[in-house]
Amino acid sequence: MSREETDAPDPALRRAECPRCPVPVAEVGDGGFSCPEHGRVPALRRPVAASYESFAQHLRRSAPFPTYLPWPLGPGWTVSDFASVSDADGAVATMTCVSGASQLDGPVDVMVISEEPGTGFGARVAGLRGDGGAERWDPGPEIGEGPPPVRLRVEQHPVGLWPVSISTSPGEWDRSVLAGEAGGRWLWLVLRPASAVLLLRDEWIVRDVSATGPQLVALPFGGAAPAW
Repeated sequence: MSREETDAPDPALRRAECPRCPVPVAEVGDGGFSCPEHGRVPALRRPVAASYESFAQHLRRSAPFPTYLPWPLGPGWTVSDFASVSDADGAVATMTCVSGASQLDGPVDVMVISEEPGTGFGARVAGLRGDGGAERWDPGPEIGEGPPPVRLRVEQHPVGLWPVSISTSPGEWDRSVLAGEAGGRWLWLVLRPASAVLLLRDEWIVRDVSATGPQLVALPFGGAAPAW
């Protein structure tokens, strides 16, 4: 599939947005996009509803950038949301959300974001702000300080994650945010409610599903997409 086909308007997608804020972006003459708040930015694309068809299209649009999912999904868990951020050279960020329930937390959302440094999409999903409400695009200096309290396996590689403080961010502290590095990119996990971070006591496996193929047919899609 050509880039012209993947970039064509699609009724299954919401209007393109800025990855750093929920403002629609305008296409500029050279095929790029501009945000009235943040200037020239890559475009965020998100489906109207999560489905196998829209996810397959997401993977085609984002390749070869990784799209990570917790793997395998537990019983009762579904893929409820996903998004990609891309510019003229290709994808620079992806996000997936899986939704389910735990006995202690009730409904749970787990969002996994992979992004190039400076994109600002992970910080948006995490609701991250700096001192005095200043915008932040990347995790803070706490990343890499001491041993990581959480470890994942990304494919076959162990990846450490550190908690990212949201104490200076607006809104309720209704989430846990962790971040680390995988493949030279930021890897974020955002979990709601905040107590759901305890699910990570058991080492999770996160898989790049961009080349999974027929197994994706068995993935369950649905549920309400979280606000971010």
